[in-house]
Amino acid sequence: MLFDHTAQLGGGEIALIEMVAHFDRAKVTPIVLIASEGLLPERMRPIAETHVMPLDPEVVQARKDDLGSGVSAIVKQVSKSLFYIFRLARFIRENRIDLVHTNSLKADILGGVAAKLARRPLIWHVRDRIEDDYLPRPVVRIFRFLARVLPDFIIGNSKATLATLHLDGRVPCEDVASGVDLSTFGPSESADTGTRDTFDIGIIGRLCEWKGQHIFLKAAAEICTEFPQARFKIIGAPLFGEEGYAEELRDLSRSLFIEKVVDFMGFRPDVRQLIPKLDLVVHASTTGEPLGQVILQGMAASKPVIATNGGGVPEIVEDGVTGILVPMGDINAMAKAMRTVLHSGKMAREMGQLGRRRVEIRYTIQSTTRSIEAIYARVMRQRTT
Repeated sequence: MLFDHTAQLGGGEIALIEMVAHFDRAKVTPIVLIASEGLLPERMRPIAETHVMPLDPEVVQARKDDLGSGVSAIVKQVSKSLFYIFRLARFIRENRIDLVHTNSLKADILGGVAAKLARRPLIWHVRDRIEDDYLPRPVVRIFRFLARVLPDFIIGNSKATLATLHLDGRVPCEDVASGVDLSTFGPSESADTGTRDTFDIGIIGRLCEWKGQHIFLKAAAEICTEFPQARFKIIGAPLFGEEGYAEELRDLSRSLFIEKVVDFMGFRPDVRQLIPKLDLVVHASTTGEPLGQVILQGMAASKPVIATNGGGVPEIVEDGVTGILVPMGDINAMAKAMRTVLHSGKMAREMGQLGRRRVEIRYTIQSTTRSIEAIYARVMRQRTT
């Protein structure tokens, strides 16, 4: 059973869809359980048996900052979920689930306790950095403690993510990056600033402050006069009550006098078709990104990338080879990197080609699913010995 608490399509949920779609059905029969209706179950139903077991909306929608007041806030959320946990445990037993694989922080806790009640092995898939620059400190402490007592195995989407759990060898773990389906990224147009009428620079992801779209806009303002052919695409929408930040971004583009060259494209289900139309993919997170899935997608589409140097990003981007790494929050460094790419179509093409090759060797969805299938087999063997 693969369990996720949210039906919103964040990076972890998109990665879950890809993983389930590419499982070897001779080895794995995936049964997906989601705690609310929405885009995720809609996308899952054509590819796997999918169930929705509604969870109290207050628990589903609770934001990480809401838990920052301390242990009491966390206990309150868990107490509201006790009946749900018992229902989950019954679902696991009645559907003869062999192994529980949780895919989000809330799912880790709810599904983790349910798996223990049902006496089934549990794998946590951690896709968030467990640090107090990303989560409230009480949540960090409790989650690190639970990581040592609940799961039988932990999958991290990067070495950097696993390091934030401070496991100290107490729980078996492995880093498995969220791979890319290369078949969805065919040949793409090469960047050539000397012949193109426009040069499209895109940032992709949900609109929230730590994703750094404001840094992207400020860097754009520094270079748009020098490169009047540049157009800046902001692809994504607010997901978790962050509409205020989205409006701030629109106000910022107007105050910087660049609104005519900025396109707010909103949520797009066709991101994989949009990326090949870009000339440069930018990642601007202001705290360490656990992995950077859109960076891998940009590389898969043979695009040069500019990315902030934190979290798991340096594990996938070779600075100066497949892209350019810049310090987090550094507007001037990002603008300088943009200039570097815009000035050299040859360098942009070479970075894109080398990035594609790196994905082919290390980061395909096939290598991801084979690694996870091997982990399943390992956990089941340990359970029976």
